[in-house]
Amino acid sequence: MRQYVGMVNNKNTENKLTLSELALKQTRKNIGISKITLSSEYKKIFKIPNAVSIKGRTSSITNSFINGVIPIIQPTENEIDEVLKIFNLSKNKVECIYCGDKSTEWDHLQPLIKNKRFTGFITEIQNLVPACGKCNQSKGNRNWFDWIYSSAKQSPYARQISDIDERAKRIRKFENWKKTTNIDFKEIVGNEKWTEYENLYQIIIKSMNECQIVSNEIKQIIKEKTERE
Repeated sequence: MRQYVGMVNNKNTENKLTLSELALKQTRKNIGISKITLSSEYKKIFKIPNAVSIKGRTSSITNSFINGVIPIIQPTENEIDEVLKIFNLSKNKVECIYCGDKSTEWDHLQPLIKNKRFTGFITEIQNLVPACGKCNQSKGNRNWFDWIYSSAKQSPYARQISDIDERAKRIRKFENWKKTTNIDFKEIVGNEKWTEYENLYQIIIKSMNECQIVSNEIKQIIKEKTERE
């Protein structure tokens, strides 16, 4: 049985709130939370965390389902050296091949996922290039050539990287270095097992969408109960 430990009187209606609801309501009232607008000075030093949605995490589930079965081939030291040489880099100088900033990761040149489906490419040295976080995030699953000359935020073209044409030539040279592996996973695994895996994925996505609906309802209830006068 739900226990009510606090009461708030409206003009015409008596509304009961739990202690937790009262605390949140009082906090909102004390600081006028719904009316606060930070100055530009404070916006530079403080950013409140964004609200999290369940549905917004479906891309992470998709990535896990796909990356979870994709083969990972460890390269040899000689292969790594060859890649660095193609891009005029060295062990002591590893830069983003797209823009020239310091490399923080190795990016899949050909995406593993596109339109929430397997592309057939795998994690191997002939599909990995040194990149910075800005370029990797901006590029996403797009074709590297289309992206590098696009006006997408943080793309080399948008950032006016001066030697963009030379960088594109090196990437083409890298593509011709070794043929990338492309696998028909469904054919290898068999239709029955592959369909089972895809169905399990769809069940999880459907459940997350259903959870989002209930989450929205709960959020609205909390909002109404803590904001009423």
